[in-house]
Amino acid sequence: MWSFRARVERLKEPVRSRTYGKRPGAVQTFAGASLFTIAWAAAILGAAFIAALPLGASERPVKIVALGDSLTAGLGLAPEQTFPAKLAQALRQKGIAVEMVNAGVSGDTASDGASRLDWSVPDGTDAVILELGANDALRGIDPKLTRAALEKILRRLNERHIAVLLAGMRAPRNLGTVYVEAFDAGFPELAATYGVVFYPFFLDGVATERGLNQPDGLHPTAAGVDVIVARMLPKVEELVARVRTARGS
Repeated sequence: MWSFRARVERLKEPVRSRTYGKRPGAVQTFAGASLFTIAWAAAILGAAFIAALPLGASERPVKIVALGDSLTAGLGLAPEQTFPAKLAQALRQKGIAVEMVNAGVSGDTASDGASRLDWSVPDGTDAVILELGANDALRGIDPKLTRAALEKILRRLNERHIAVLLAGMRAPRNLGTVYVEAFDAGFPELAATYGVVFYPFFLDGVATERGLNQPDGLHPTAAGVDVIVARMLPKVEELVARVRTARGS
């Protein structure tokens, strides 16, 4: 169930076609035809010139890397059903241009994510959605180690001036009150310390819901991913707004 499997998928904003109106009807006089031709040519050249201009910094697609474990990778799902793919689609439907990279690796702990951070998040990345910690809790890893690994990631991304959305995770309640409280508290505390966008629980609305999880009870179905995307979308929009604000500064 927790075998390692890397899936990196870049989803690019499609190029929009441009049209310049309908073909003009017949012109009755030579003079009229000449003037129309000149005006038509000028319109085309002007439009072509505008299209050739580089997009403003705030208009360029926001490059987002989803760094996580199997919940991000989409274990048991088709590529188009994964969280990064569905999130990119939801953003584009709202007119937000993004390039999304699925950097989820099944089985990864927070420490694993920290060890591969720099090559998983390449230069040119604007923002990271950080979703790690579920495997730490399932394995009963000391919450201090999980927190230290997440802090290492946040510190490094801060140094690289990359905006972050930290997705929180909650420990299984059967691990005991002491463990649960220590584990759960690490996420909001780190979010506050580093001033990142924070979504308290990645599986909010999905965890323990039989109809939204695969037979293992751990990984969301495609319908479950839809719930996650819908609930997290406002926070992702906040993340994108931070990127655009930074570009304009």
